[in-house]
Amino acid sequence: MQNAKLTPQEALIFSMITISAVDREISDEELRRIGSIVAELPPFEGYNRDWLVDEAQACGRYLVKPDGLQTVLQLVKDALPRRLYETAYVLAAEVAASDLNVREEEIRCLELLAEKLEIDKLTCAALERAARARHQRI
Repeated sequence: MQNAKLTPQEALIFSMITISAVDREISDEELRRIGSIVAELPPFEGYNRDWLVDEAQACGRYLVKPDGLQTVLQLVKDALPRRLYETAYVLAAEVAASDLNVREEEIRCLELLAEKLEIDKLTCAALERAARARHQRI
């Protein structure tokens, strides 16, 4: 598969799918969260949700290749305007936090995403804390 240019919406979806798949186990809660994010948030206005499965599969085809994670991170960066870098990061953090069990692989993937998108550690910590806070149960 040749590296294609993603749309900004596809790039945001790739960031969420990648964080979900990095531990080789995509939970039902993570999938539900991705679906609700795409259905509800302004960056996905006008996006046809029927394509979500196709995007997840396309992302997976990149991830299984050698250096797949780095390839996906570069595709995400190349597709997004700088103003959406934090959006990609917080959406990935949302998915990681959705099952209230952020694994070591997900933490490392978030670190790599932050590095690729040049997001400072303080901003990352704030975005991660906000994502965790939204998923707390009473």
